[in-house]
Amino acid sequence: MKNKCFGICYNPEISGALEAGLSIKNKLSDYRIEAQVFNIDELSAGFDFVFVIGGDGTILKAARFYAKNKTPIFGVNLGRLGFLSQASGDMLDEAVSKIVLKDFVIEDRVMLQTGSSIALNDIVIKGSSTGRTSRFSLKINDKSVCDYLADGIIVATPTGSTAYGLSAGGPVLTPGLKAFVIVPICPHTLTARPLVVPDSEKITVCTSEKDKKYVISADGQEFCEASRIIEIVKSPYSAKLALLNNSDFYTILRDKLHWGESPAFCA
Repeated sequence: MKNKCFGICYNPEISGALEAGLSIKNKLSDYRIEAQVFNIDELSAGFDFVFVIGGDGTILKAARFYAKNKTPIFGVNLGRLGFLSQASGDMLDEAVSKIVLKDFVIEDRVMLQTGSSIALNDIVIKGSSTGRTSRFSLKINDKSVCDYLADGIIVATPTGSTAYGLSAGGPVLTPGLKAFVIVPICPHTLTARPLVVPDSEKITVCTSEKDKKYVISADGQEFCEASRIIEIVKSPYSAKLALLNNSDFYTILRDKLHWGESPAFCA
């Protein structure tokens, strides 16, 4: 890794992020590795590997950018949940050492695309009128599947299945599954349930409500308006997440989401 070009991206809105970035740079210098430190609003290409310091939102933004350059990223969590990160602020030295010594793996994570927007977690479609439900028709490979009267629809990747989709009642998908999950948001139909489909399918969401605008969000960060027909497919890009060799998805579920823990009982 000594001849590689390293980037260190940090979120200036998170306390201690810049200091953590400088700490990583100093640690890399111990291995005679040069690195450039920059904030999340100054993303640039040309790196072989990028440390991303912040919360999940910071990692999502960096992942969308660096997926187009096939650049691996490594998340350092200084936010709240940090589900996409691999290290916290108190284990920077250990993490940097493992990266330099190549004690890590790179996972390709499938991404979604609609128009020019790509997403690592999810694409969400909602009506532009706050507080009102909308009518959606779902098609898979141009074949009608069902109609929803709901607040919106989430189309999530396995990576994003633990985010908004999970909060809306969707299932958890392991990252390696070649699938997407479609979750209606607060549907007004008791039989409306989440649907898991292969990631090779074309998902189309359309509406018969004339002149009504819909808001599409990619990872809850990039927004645009659309009407009538929205097509969502597997992106040609994939996010390359660097994971430490001791990383385990089910351990992360248990530690970060307290998955399957019994409730505490009072004596």
